[in-house]
Amino acid sequence: MKRRDFLASAIAVAAMPRTLAAQGVPRVARIGWLSAQTEASLTPYLAAMHAGFADMGYIEGRNLVIEYRFANDAVERVPELAAQLVKLPVDIILAQGQAVSEISRLDLRIPVVYIFSADPVSAGLADSLARPRGNMTGLTFMAAELNGKRLEILRDIIPDLRRVAIVANSEHRGVHLERANSEEVGRRLGLTIRYYPTPSRDKLDDALAAMAAEPPQAISVFSDGFAVQNRQRIIDFATSQRAPVIAAWPVFARSGAICSYGPRLSESYRRLADYVDRILKGAKPADLPIEQPTKFETVVNQRMAKTLGLTIPPSLLVSADEVID
Repeated sequence: MKRRDFLASAIAVAAMPRTLAAQGVPRVARIGWLSAQTEASLTPYLAAMHAGFADMGYIEGRNLVIEYRFANDAVERVPELAAQLVKLPVDIILAQGQAVSEISRLDLRIPVVYIFSADPVSAGLADSLARPRGNMTGLTFMAAELNGKRLEILRDIIPDLRRVAIVANSEHRGVHLERANSEEVGRRLGLTIRYYPTPSRDKLDDALAAMAAEPPQAISVFSDGFAVQNRQRIIDFATSQRAPVIAAWPVFARSGAICSYGPRLSESYRRLADYVDRILKGAKPADLPIEQPTKFETVVNQRMAKTLGLTIPPSLLVSADEVID
């Protein structure tokens, strides 16, 4: 090949990515998804995430590949699954739930975007929400001030409410913020708050036994993975005591809690695509502030209210995003 022809060919190859970009054909983004949960438990949220990517112009099978890894409730498998994703390789890892704290210990070299219910500062992932550490950033479901609002909802349902039990995983990062808000609002409402730390099933057994001996009028459950896994046990116990349950996430209301009020989880999952897009375009995770929920939803279980002989205030029914009859 003549030197002139070689140079012309080399220049054409060098220019090819810019030409393709100019034609609107983006390179394929390879994303790793890692969760300690089962795939079935996350189906609606994965759908929301896909919709978020589509809004940003990323379509699986065209310019987006997502490699999924689920630990199926065996959190100890997270490091092994993370290693698989790094080896593929992927451009970014999306970490969900309990997998986040496990990944934070691995010192991965690639960017990580997370979504979980804990407080990132308490978990050691950030100096503040505005200042993530290292190569990790993302979204948190935690909005501690909503716990007080849930107590107000309970008081509206039970006007003579005086005794409320709080069931909370004491190992969940940020639980102290939620407890402090609940106790502060409880004092203002004239409530006696009894806190039951439940970091394990044995401790949950102890808590339910203690509540059976001194029944509360209502139970507030702090939402996290452990609470979700054990929600039916808590709700069934509360129903046997004729005590309504309130929590943050819709899955609780759909499982028998009288009401859920908290972040619109699907919206947070949808927002993951924005973080991925900015990092793919050159942003550093440490420069992207951690996002708290900005949209909220209320689900009311009217069926459970009737079972317990309680009346849901009309104002709550009207404002609810979903009513289960």
